[in-house]
Amino acid sequence: MSTSQENNRRVVITGIGLVSPLGSSLDTVGEALATGKSAVVACDTLPEAESLPLRYAGECRQFTGHIDDFGELPKEKKKSIRKALKVMCRETQMAVAAAELAVASAGIESDTLEPERSGIVLGSDYMLTLPEDYVDGIKKCTGESGEFEFGDWGTTGLGQMTPLWMLKYLPNMPASHVAILNDLRGPNNSLTLREAASNAAVGEAFTTIARGHADFMLAGATGTRILPMQAIHAMQTEELATEDCDPATASRPFAANRIGMVAGEGSGVLVLEERSKAEARGATIYGEIVGIGSSMVADRQLHGNTKQALINAIKACLRDSKLAPGDIGHINAYGLGTKECDADEAAAIREALGDAGSTVPVTALKSYFGNLGAGSGVVELACSLLAAKQGKLPAVLNCAEPDAECGLKIATANDSPGSSFLKLSVTPQGQASALAILLT
Repeated sequence: MSTSQENNRRVVITGIGLVSPLGSSLDTVGEALATGKSAVVACDTLPEAESLPLRYAGECRQFTGHIDDFGELPKEKKKSIRKALKVMCRETQMAVAAAELAVASAGIESDTLEPERSGIVLGSDYMLTLPEDYVDGIKKCTGESGEFEFGDWGTTGLGQMTPLWMLKYLPNMPASHVAILNDLRGPNNSLTLREAASNAAVGEAFTTIARGHADFMLAGATGTRILPMQAIHAMQTEELATEDCDPATASRPFAANRIGMVAGEGSGVLVLEERSKAEARGATIYGEIVGIGSSMVADRQLHGNTKQALINAIKACLRDSKLAPGDIGHINAYGLGTKECDADEAAAIREALGDAGSTVPVTALKSYFGNLGAGSGVVELACSLLAAKQGKLPAVLNCAEPDAECGLKIATANDSPGSSFLKLSVTPQGQASALAILLT
C-alpha cells in the first residue's frame, strides 16, 4: 500500500513554474508542444562556443537573470531577489524564477501559507564553477616562466577568489533561497542525482505530504549541460550529437537515425498540495501523484546498468501506485537520443510492462529541447500535464522512422495522453527514478 493510500492523504499538483528552452510562459510552452516547435539551436551564441564540445543546444535564451524574468512580484520580494542575485549562479537563478512562477501559477500568496507546514525539495546537478572565477587566482600562481605553480594555490591563489564564491555553487542554495523568500519553514531538502533528481525530488515532496509532515510543498529541479565544465563532463560520459544537420532535427529520441544527445539547460518547479486543502481553496488541479519508484544498479567499477535500474524503478512505481501496466495512458520517457541509452530504456519499458510496453504511447520531450540535466525530468513532466489540458500528447519530433529494435509505440500528434502516465529518468551511473501521475 502506498504512503498516500495508507494515510488517506492525496497529493495533487496545483502550480507549474518553468524556465525552459521553449519559454517560461505556460501558454508559450503549451503552444510549442502542440505545434511541434523545437527549441534546439546552434551553439554559436554561447561565449565559449569555439572551445566547447557542443554543436547544438537547448538554451533558455529568454532568461537573462534580470529581475523581470522572475515574474510579477511584490515589491519587497523583488528587492530581496535583486539583492541576492550576486550570490546565485545561473542554475540557482533559474530555480528561483521557476519557483516564483509556480507559486504565481497556483494562485496562492506565500504569506497565506502556514510556514511550519510548508516546505521544499529541489534537485540539481553538481554545480560547477565557471572558468572565469579562477582567472585571478591562476594569474597569481603563474610564474615568469608561464608555468602554473600548484603549490602556491592554497596560500596565494585561493585568496583571489570572490569571498562569497562558494555560496554561488552549493547545490542546496536553490532550495535555501526559495525557502527564505517564501517563508517555508517546514521540510527542506536538496538532492544531487543528476537527471534522476527531478523525479526523486517530486517523489520526496509527495511522500512528505502523504505521511502528514506538510500540506504544501514546492518540488522540482534545476540543471545545465551547456556551461563549460558541465559540457566537458557530458562529452566524457555521453554520445553527443555532432553531425551536420538542421539544429531543430538534431535531437532524435528512439529514431532509427538518432545521432546522440543534445545538451540544454532549464528548471521546473511544481506546487504540491494535500488534495482537500487544494479543493477547499478552489485550486486548479493538473494531476495527482500516486506512486514513486527508484533504483540504483552498477557494477563493481561503478558502470551503471541503466536497463535494470529502470526496470526496478518502473516496477516499484507500479507497486506503489497500485496501477497495472494496462492502466498507463502514456509514458513520458527519458529519451536521451543516444543509441545505447534509448535501446536500454526501450528494453526496460517492454520488460517491466509486458505486453503493454509495446502498445502504450511513448513521448520523448528531449526531442524539443535536449537534455536539461537535473531539470529535464520535471520540465518534461510539466509538459505532459500541459498537454493533458489540451487533450493531445506531444509528438516525438524527428522520429519519422522509429527504431524497430526499440519496439515502442512512439507518440504522434494523434495520440491521447490518457488518464495517467509514468515519468522516467535515469543517469549514466545507473540511478533511475519514476513517478506515476493521474491526470484530471
